[in-house]
Amino acid sequence: MKDAQILDLYWERQEQAIYETQKAYGNYCYSIAWNILYSREDSDECVNDTWLRAWNAIPPKRPNRLALFLGTITRNLSLDRWKERHAMKRGKGEMELALDELAECLPDTHDTQAEVEAAELARLVNEFLYGLPERDCNIFLRRYWYVEEYGDIARRYGMKLNTVKTSLFRTRAKLRAYLEKEGVVI
Repeated sequence: MKDAQILDLYWERQEQAIYETQKAYGNYCYSIAWNILYSREDSDECVNDTWLRAWNAIPPKRPNRLALFLGTITRNLSLDRWKERHAMKRGKGEMELALDELAECLPDTHDTQAEVEAAELARLVNEFLYGLPERDCNIFLRRYWYVEEYGDIARRYGMKLNTVKTSLFRTRAKLRAYLEKEGVVI
């Protein structure tokens, strides 16, 4: 079933919308949750919560890209769950490591203008990513959006592990320089 048909089911408030969403995007959303949580039970719960959030959000929202909409919900729910269960050993420490790596090139946003600055920062990061070569952008997103391990990224792109790490290191350095040039205090 196509996205437009699935969205029509949501707008008609037919419960089949959830079944069709699970069928079309279940594995996709589960992989996002798994890469953050490394727990079958928590990942399943986040995916099920994604369907509930989608049900409650559509209508009034009608997302242009259903996969991105669902992936964002799953990612946010998974990050919230990860924060709740914040144990270093859980998830092989990948989430902690990924966040630490990004902290080197992103500013701390805990002040009175945090929300406005966060939106501007998101715009700048997106602008930066659009300017990257496709493979570098994909590697960056695989690591920091999908929280994939270095080895998985290397296998996906037929690269050596050190090449992936070097690519990410250089991309983070470029991101930091770009943000500093744009006036972001890191």
